Amino acid sequence: MQPGSDDDEWREDCAPRRVLELFATKWTSMILHTLHARHDGAARTGVLLRSLPGISKKMLTQTLREMEGSGLVSRHVQGTIPPAVEYRLTDLGRRFVTPVEMLYAWGRENADALDALGVRPRSRRAAPPAS
Repeated sequence: MQPGSDDDEWREDCAPRRVLELFATKWTSMILHTLHARHDGAARTGVLLRSLPGISKKMLTQTLREMEGSGLVSRHVQGTIPPAVEYRLTDLGRRFVTPVEMLYAWGRENADALDALGVRPRSRRAAPPAS
């Protein structure tokens, strides 16, 4: 394979695969969206938990740790008792908000297309009633 060939686009470390890997969990994009759209880029853990119906505390904590490790959010511990932990979008995290918001806007505008997909086996959406 020569540098610059079409095969380079499909390498395991190519940019499209790295983007998809970053968003392999649905909660990463939801947390980015929620921090940006509902909390002006920063929120405490409990606030995020209440803002994301369906996420468990364990999943929120795990996803936030992964996002912190990736550099999408930063963790700030306030010196209160008990300590309050706030997560903030980093500059890098704000760069990822734009495509997430575009994708979410497309989803809202094309809900009929999403409905036409039917229920996926792992979806939480209710299955249509049996005839």
